[in-house]
Amino acid sequence: MLFAALLFPAGFAGWAVGHYTSLGKSSSTVVHTVTIGSTSAPATTTAPATTTSPATSPATTTSSGGSGNAAAGKSVFAANGCGSCHTFKPANATGSIGPDLNTATASDAKADNNMNLAAFIKESIDDPDAYIAKGYSNGVMPTTFGQSLSSTQLNDLVAFILSGTAKS
Repeated sequence: MLFAALLFPAGFAGWAVGHYTSLGKSSSTVVHTVTIGSTSAPATTTAPATTTSPATSPATTTSSGGSGNAAAGKSVFAANGCGSCHTFKPANATGSIGPDLNTATASDAKADNNMNLAAFIKESIDDPDAYIAKGYSNGVMPTTFGQSLSSTQLNDLVAFILSGTAKS
């Protein structure tokens, strides 16, 4: 019994540190520095992960005054777990909780007062309850992406989704 009483707080503390140290940012942008048994200030620096772009220019799009990089948006899509809820062929995603981003996005934009597709995608990420697709419920998609993603990440994600969406 004593073992369980000691194990639970330690496990919870590890879970809490792992989940709250990123403050909503993807794990690739979080830098952890741990110093054990030292009395002087640590002299370590850690550079964040970098990515390289293909030699050719990736697709860009304009959305509410910003532009996005579709290649970078694919990483944003993967890092934020979008594929666990949405089906989207360019990301090899097969989620079924949210609308199919291959086909539903364009028809939903038309149903939402014939909204511009890029603006509709951005609004759907930033304020997912602004328009609820037929057959889905509000409150299912997290409403935090507008705050946790930078404007560059948001524009890149819009560009990625736009690049693979059927424009029917």
